Amino acid sequence: MQRALSLIAILGALSAVPISAQGQDAAPRLADVATVDGIISAVYASISAPKGVERDWPRLRSLMAPDARFMPTGQRADGSWARLVWDTETYIAQAGPGLVANGFFEREIASRVEQYGRVVHVFSTYESRHAPEDPEPFMRGINSFQLWNDGTRWWVVSILWEGERAANPIPARYLPGAP
Repeated sequence: MQRALSLIAILGALSAVPISAQGQDAAPRLADVATVDGIISAVYASISAPKGVERDWPRLRSLMAPDARFMPTGQRADGSWARLVWDTETYIAQAGPGLVANGFFEREIASRVEQYGRVVHVFSTYESRHAPEDPEPFMRGINSFQLWNDGTRWWVVSILWEGERAANPIPARYLPGAP
């Protein structure tokens, strides 16, 4: 009984504010939010552009849940590990200048999708180049996307990522051609 009352209270609180109306500055493109593949592709497209070109931040904002999180991970100079937690505006402020200054093109090369109901987890293996014609990527890694469908569209809830290192290569099961 207590569990049922708690669930009712949570659902009541969630229904008080329509999620689709919170903090979005641009209407999403229908193709971007209609499918899991569409929203993943749109994230990559919105952050990719040549050196000196601003990213499509309104498009990125339209994909993200109002409380979405970007969580880069990495190793500090002392060998310890860190995870940053940014909202969408902090991601834009922190990552944006470097993306524009250096040129940045990121694309998915393989993915693994797990779904239960309206919740999806995507392990998206990526490679990054400063220009599309670069012969080799300067970085590869895995973006861990958490997605949710509200009944009308897909939302990115979080992106947690880690870049590949010599000591931690991407496992074959997450590379193109894996079964």
